[in-house]
Formats: sequence, structure tokens, C-alpha cells
Amino acid sequence: MAAFQDRIKPTYRAALTSTGASARPNRAAHPPHALTHIPGSRHTTAIYMSSASALFAPASVRGLRGSPDRVVARRRAGARSSVAVTAAADAVKFYKYQGLGNDFVLVDNRDSSEIKLSSERCAQLCDRNFGIGADGVIFAMPPGFVQADEDYSMRMYNSDGTEPEMCGNGIRCLANFVAKMDGAEPKAYKVGTLAGLIQPEVRADGQVSVDMGEPVLDPPKVPCTFDATQDGAAVRAKMEVDGETWLVTAVSMGNPHCVTFGKEGQCDDGGIKLDDFALSHYGPMFEKHPTFPAKTNTEFTEVVNRNYVKMHVWERGAGATLACGTGACATVVAAVLEGRTERKCTVELPGGPLEIEWRERDNRVIMTGPAELVFDGTCTTA
Repeated sequence: MAAFQDRIKPTYRAALTSTGASARPNRAAHPPHALTHIPGSRHTTAIYMSSASALFAPASVRGLRGSPDRVVARRRAGARSSVAVTAAADAVKFYKYQGLGNDFVLVDNRDSSEIKLSSERCAQLCDRNFGIGADGVIFAMPPGFVQADEDYSMRMYNSDGTEPEMCGNGIRCLANFVAKMDGAEPKAYKVGTLAGLIQPEVRADGQVSVDMGEPVLDPPKVPCTFDATQDGAAVRAKMEVDGETWLVTAVSMGNPHCVTFGKEGQCDDGGIKLDDFALSHYGPMFEKHPTFPAKTNTEFTEVVNRNYVKMHVWERGAGATLACGTGACATVVAAVLEGRTERKCTVELPGGPLEIEWRERDNRVIMTGPAELVFDGTCTTA
């Protein structure tokens, strides 16, 4: 219990007792619907937390009760100190999920083709001090986005409010979320995304396996400005970053990735030593490098053996995250192209391992990993 509470934002953790899985809010200190005022903020935000039991319930959404125990509010600049709670019609139910620590706010938006929260609002909710805290907000949308026989479609905003084509960890969370909402047995889904049709399968063991499709290696389609160096792909291409030459491989998994095992002359002895790597220094420079006109996700990789690699990621629009599903897929594709690993490989991320296979028989990449509910609640639309 204590270890789990350490992972929860202090705002939420303060409302919990430490009596184990049956923990409830400390109602003496935090009565139902109590208002916690956070001064000095520029916006008003109301976030309604479900009972603490939801935090420690099994990975199931069904049966959770929506009556709030906490309200966290922020004052709009220039407004009176009193805060009016937004009408119920403006409230949106959300579910917080995580896949290896890559965390998302999920909203069931299948009853409308219009996204219920603006990109600006999503960025506010992703704030880890004044919002729910997440790497992005994901919406389950009506089917028909890519093709008619979809089960549903997916839209997403990053923590900075930008919209990516797709997210590997996110779509695992989305598949688990929709399955729980619908009370469905383990099954495969067809999901339309900006990156095309993606097919996740919720398994009986709780893992989610996702057919991520075929990697795109043609440089203009990644997109990047490299010339092809190997069989039509940009493999071990030279890129100047911070006055040094790095060798990188460009891959798209529906979104652009720049995979590197290190600098020229230093990358052939197992790749980057991640324990000493300055991710926050190099990550932004790679993300915004002019070689990638749409910006890029970057995977800094260390090879342990031919079936096991470690990777730290700097995500486009989100920065350093604990995991990236499309990044893990791109890493294995790049490692195979560079002759470093087998096609079936474990990718260890800061949040935990993903199993990746780049199948030779059909060129498709399969990703398998967990997706778990953390808690649910209600937020306002503005």
C-alpha cells in the first residue's frame, strides 16, 4: 500500500488513510465535497475524485461510483476568490490509466463525433501540479475514422496540447478501457487512428497485444531529410547534434522516430550507457532537429544482448516519459536493420519491459505489454 501511495500525486495521497486495500478518504480532514484552494493560479479547474476505493480496486472500471469525495480548484486570474462549481452538464467522466508508467486520461467519447475537451483543456489536465497529471488525454471516438468496419477510433492530445498520429502505450490503455466499459470478453479490436488502422487484442492474462502494422522506412515518408543509406532506408545516417556526429536510424510507426545507439565512433560497443546519459540535455535538440520537419520522438538505446535492449525515450510533445510503445517498436526495427538484435526482443524502458516482435513473414510489428486502471473521476470542460 505504502509503495503504491508513493506513486500517487501528493494532492490525492493526502486524502487516503494507510489501512490497506480498503482505504477510504480521511473524512475528518477532508469532508465530502471539501474545497481545497490553491492560490496564485491563472485558471479555474475543478477535478472531482471518486472514492479512494477506486484507486485500489482491481483493473476494472465497471461498478465504480461517481460520487465525488474531493474537489481541487484553482482561481482564475482577476476573479473573485470564491469558486463556483460548473454545472453538471459541463462535467466529463475520465479514467486514469497507465502502461508501464506512461499515463493517460481516457474519455469515452463514442457518443459524439466532437471531442469533448479542447486541446488547451487537455494540456491543463495533464499538468502534474495543477491538473490530473498525465502524458496525454485519449478519446474513444465513434467508428468509421479510417474504415467502415472499425470497432471505434482514437484521438489524442499530448501534454503540450499537440495531436500525435498515434501512441502505442496509449492504444493498449484504450483497448483495455473500452473492454472494461463494455464488459467484453478478451478479444481483438479494429481501431482507426491518424496513423491508420491499428489492431489491439485484450488477452485473458490482462496483457494487451497490438498489431502495430508495418514500419515505414522511406525517408520522405518518416518524414526526414536523410538520403537512404541501406535498402531504401536511412540506417546509421549521420546527424550533427550539439557539435557532435551521431549515427541514427529513421523509422515511422505511424509517427516519426529517430533511433540512436550513440555517437560516431562510440556506438558499436553496446550502444549508449544509459545510466550516465543526459536525456534532458540531448532530448530537446533531437526532437526539434531540422532533419525531422514534423519533429521527432527519439530513442536512446543500449544493447544488453541480441534479445534484450534498454531504451530511454524523449517523446515529441511530451518530453521524457517512462515508456513509449511506438518507440519500443521503432527501436527493435532499427536494431534489426543495424544488425544488433534478433527480430523478437525485450525492450526495457524506465517503466518496465515491452515484448516486441518484427515478424519476417508479413513485415508487421507486434507489441505486447500491460495497461492498468489507476483511478477515475470527473473533470470540467473548461
